[in-house]
Amino acid sequence: MARNLLLKCLDEIGQSLEQSGHALALFGLGSVGVELERLDAYSYLDFFLIVEPGFKSSYLNNLAWLSAINQVAYHFPNTQDGYKLLFADGIFCEFAVFEPDELHTVSLTGARVIWKQPQVANTLIQPATPELNYQKNSQEWLLGEGLTNLYVGIAREKRGEHLSAMRFTRGYAVDRMLELGETIEHPQTAPGDEFSLERRFEQRFSDLASYIPRLLDAEQLQAEQNHGKCNQYEQRSDRCKRPGKRLW
Repeated sequence: MARNLLLKCLDEIGQSLEQSGHALALFGLGSVGVELERLDAYSYLDFFLIVEPGFKSSYLNNLAWLSAINQVAYHFPNTQDGYKLLFADGIFCEFAVFEPDELHTVSLTGARVIWKQPQVANTLIQPATPELNYQKNSQEWLLGEGLTNLYVGIAREKRGEHLSAMRFTRGYAVDRMLELGETIEHPQTAPGDEFSLERRFEQRFSDLASYIPRLLDAEQLQAEQNHGKCNQYEQRSDRCKRPGKRLW
C-alpha cells in the first residue's frame, strides 16, 4: 500500500472522529507514529482512539466512524479494547479505544498526535509512558534455556510429537536467541520494539541475522546435512578406490 494512501486514510479517520461527537484524540503508533521514516508499502495503520468518559463501548460497538470513510471488508475484536480491520481497498488497521482514566495503563511510546479536539489539554494527550520494569535474564540463563529447549524439542520429535517439537526448537529456542542478541552483538541504529524483539532484528543485529535462514529453514538444514553425508561417502569411496586400499 502506498505511503501517501496510508497517511491520507489516517487523516480521514481523524476527520471522521471530529464529526462523531464524543472523540477526544487520535494517536498514530508504530510506523505511523513518530517513526514515519519506517513507513513503507508493507505497513498498516496502528492507532489509539481516546473518547469521552462513558462512550468507549459506543465506539467499539458501532464502527460507523470507520465505515463512513471506506467500505469495511472484514473486522474482528482482537482485544476487549479494539479490533483488527481490513478496508475494501486493502488498508489494514489495528486499533484500540480508551477513555482518559485508562491512559495510565497504556504505553504511548512513539505515539504521534494525528488529531485532537481543540479543548483537549496537552497533559491528556501526552501522558507519562509507564515504565516496563522487567528483569533482564542473564546470558548464562538464556544460553542454558535455549540449549535445553532444543534438547527437549529433539526428544519430542523422536517421540512423534512434531508440533510440540516445532514449538520448542523453532519457537522457544529462537526467542532466547533474540534475547541474547544485545549480549552478543552491539545493536545498529535501526529502532527496536520493546514489545516484540523480532521486529527489525535483521537490521539491528546483522551478524546474528546471518544465521536466521539456517535456524528457521529446517528443510535447508537437513539438505545441508545430507549434502555433508554425501561428501563424506564420496570421500570414503575415493579412498577405497585408491591402489592398496581394500573395501573390507
